[in-house]
Amino acid sequence: MRILMISDVYFPRINGVSTSIQTFRRDLQRLGHEVTLIAPLYPQSAADDGTLRVRSHQVPRDPEDRMMRRGDIRKLLPQLRTRQFELVHIQTPFIAHYAGLELARALDVPVVESYHTYFEEYLYHYVPLLPRRLMRFLARRFTCSQGNQVDHLIAPSRAMRDALLQYQVRTPITIIPTGLEADRFEAGDGAGFRARFGIDVERPVVVHVGRIAHEKNIDFLLRMMVLLRAQVPDALLLVAGEGPALAHCRRLAADLGLQDHTLFVGYLDRQHELLDCYRAGDAFVFASRTETQGLVLLEAMAQGVPVISTMHMGTIDILDVRRGCVVVEESEPAFASAAAQLLRNRVKREQLGREAKAYAASWAAQEMAVRLTDLYHEARTRTTLAPACPESR
Repeated sequence: MRILMISDVYFPRINGVSTSIQTFRRDLQRLGHEVTLIAPLYPQSAADDGTLRVRSHQVPRDPEDRMMRRGDIRKLLPQLRTRQFELVHIQTPFIAHYAGLELARALDVPVVESYHTYFEEYLYHYVPLLPRRLMRFLARRFTCSQGNQVDHLIAPSRAMRDALLQYQVRTPITIIPTGLEADRFEAGDGAGFRARFGIDVERPVVVHVGRIAHEKNIDFLLRMMVLLRAQVPDALLLVAGEGPALAHCRRLAADLGLQDHTLFVGYLDRQHELLDCYRAGDAFVFASRTETQGLVLLEAMAQGVPVISTMHMGTIDILDVRRGCVVVEESEPAFASAAAQLLRNRVKREQLGREAKAYAASWAAQEMAVRLTDLYHEARTRTTLAPACPESR
């Protein structure tokens, strides 16, 4: 099958959407499908993996991301017509959404879309001058309108599907999470990572990996660290990633007196450095309210690192079985207490780590790709668009 994907974000921009696209693309190709991706051209050089890169410019208030030029996407049409694509898969809801619809119409093929982002808990962080209630209303209308413009929607979790249904999206929705590739289970070098950053081998370390953005609730983890220090005086929070809230988080850590108890290490190479970082931790900590899946939880588990996390949105699907993890309420004292207990109990950590690795193995990427292929075939036989979005209440 020949599939045309389009996304507003892809590597070298590192986030969960880029990871999801890469994972599915590789496994679809292993299954014998031809997958072509249209994505922005970034200032940083990137390896040529066959992606069609489109000229782009910086997004206001978001220096990490790029906005593709619609005219340059249209110029690809003569080339795309010769490839005989059978379906368009939109990955993001910005320029890619509207350009993807245009391409699907021009190529006369069905169009499906993955909904990765929970805008209701996202937009107000980036447009702070407008009331949060208004931003929630606009986010719901925006999502509903877009969702009803495609032939099929893909949600990475039950929570995202339920949110779409609550918004009165009428398009058929299928849950297909991003799976873990086999290389995520290759053992990272935690001891080497600690040595590289001058972290004592015996020091208790909790790790957080992800985009450093306001909606990720890293402020909560920093405030929790103040309480954790009172119980485990030498505890360290290791934060991997970058993002628009990095300067804010650094300032907050300093204001809380955590200079010697937090370490921000920036972006890490996914193939090796990131695995080493996971393994350097005694536990992985997470408190985001907006994850549509929470793939980093599974990546930590695949390294045999137990997870301590709150449970919201997409993380419910991963954590609700209570395997390899400690689930806590969104309370700084409760979280700190759970972290302290686990850091003090090596036997419990090792037990949860073994459990976590076995559980992560059940999220195999190739199985998810098979399910996505089945959805593609279904979408090709069902191309009637859903009705327009009703008025939001």
